Amino acid sequence: MKHPAQPAAPDIAVKNSDGEKTLYIDGSQAMQEWEAPLMRRSAEVLCRDGGVFLECGLGFGLSAVAIAEQPNVKKHTVVEVYDEVIQDFKKSAPNLPDNLEVVHADFFEYIESIPTGTIDGIMLDPWLPKAMRDDAEWWDTLMREQITRVLAPGGHFMSFFVTEPTLEPRWEPYFDEILIERHAYDSYSTTSYLEGRPSGIAYLQRFTNRH
Repeated sequence: MKHPAQPAAPDIAVKNSDGEKTLYIDGSQAMQEWEAPLMRRSAEVLCRDGGVFLECGLGFGLSAVAIAEQPNVKKHTVVEVYDEVIQDFKKSAPNLPDNLEVVHADFFEYIESIPTGTIDGIMLDPWLPKAMRDDAEWWDTLMREQITRVLAPGGHFMSFFVTEPTLEPRWEPYFDEILIERHAYDSYSTTSYLEGRPSGIAYLQRFTNRH
């Protein structure tokens, strides 16, 4: 399931300026530290039933640590394709929960090795180039053949928050239950990925198949 548009060696940089921490990948803002409250709440919602969890994309590790620290989480595996991101995370967070494992691999290949029905929850929040984000056929194959395959009955799936009160069309067709929470947010003045909404309402969406 590896996508040809995913760069093998992008330019990666972490910048701290005036108390604002940003991860850049190929010049694009991939994550900022102001997202921490939303990441923590996403972890609480995703892991409400406990179990074994899987995450695509590490970033600053905000959701990774939050998921691992939730009650009844037996194991949490985070798959990150870029080693520079992993090394920066380990420097900033040397004392990690015992149930957290960070794997250096391409998530979209790694997931093919996971046995069917063995994951209780998936968090998918990686930086991806536009060609991947817009490839509807590729997403359909990933969701049908891999994401829904590895989830246990009643397992949950979450991705990045959205700032419009609409269901994410890449995920909605593959699940029969959707939980939505509204949360106010305030981003940095430098944030460029919120379509001109430096503050407002973020919508967290948890998708579940009951069977």
